[in-house]
Amino acid sequence: MDGFKEAFSAPALEKSSISAERETPIDRWMGWNVAADKAVTGPSDAEFIDAMSADSYITVSLKKPMGIIFEENDVTPKLNPGGIYVFELTPGGAAEAWGGLEFGDQLVGVLENGEGGSKKSVAGLDFDLAINAIKEGKGDELTLVLFRGSSEALYGPTGASKEWIEEFVGGIEC
Repeated sequence: MDGFKEAFSAPALEKSSISAERETPIDRWMGWNVAADKAVTGPSDAEFIDAMSADSYITVSLKKPMGIIFEENDVTPKLNPGGIYVFELTPGGAAEAWGGLEFGDQLVGVLENGEGGSKKSVAGLDFDLAINAIKEGKGDELTLVLFRGSSEALYGPTGASKEWIEEFVGGIEC
C-alpha cells in the first residue's frame, strides 16, 4: 500500500525545472512553463495604478479646438474594450499651454461646463464614438476626465468597472 501512496503523492505534481528551450505543450498545459511563473507574479506595487481611486484621474477644462491628438487603444483578446488615449499634443494648442496632459492618458469622460451640462462616460468606446462626444459637446469649453495610467490598468482584470467609471464621471463638478 505504501507504493500506491508514493505513486500519487504531491512530489510527482511539483513543477519540474526545465529550460525554455526544452518546454513542451504538455509542460505549458500543466503549468510547468517559465512564462506561467512570470505571469503569476503580476505587477509590483510600484507599477500598480488603482483605477478605482480618484487620485488616478485628472480633469482639465479646455477651449475648443483643444490641440489633442487621440489614438485608439490596441484591442487584444485580453483587452477588448476599445477606448482612446492622448497620443500627441499639437504645438501651441490649448492642451500644450495647460501643460498637464501626458502621452498615454486614457480619456474616460467628457463634461459640458456650466449648470445642466451633460456628463458622458466614454471609457471603452471606439474612436469615433469617443471623439463625437467631444465634437458634440455644447459650448466653447469642455472638461475632460482622463485616467493617468495604461489601458491595461484601466480595462484589465484589476481595472475599474464601467459602472464605477460612469458614477465617478457623473459626480465630477465643473
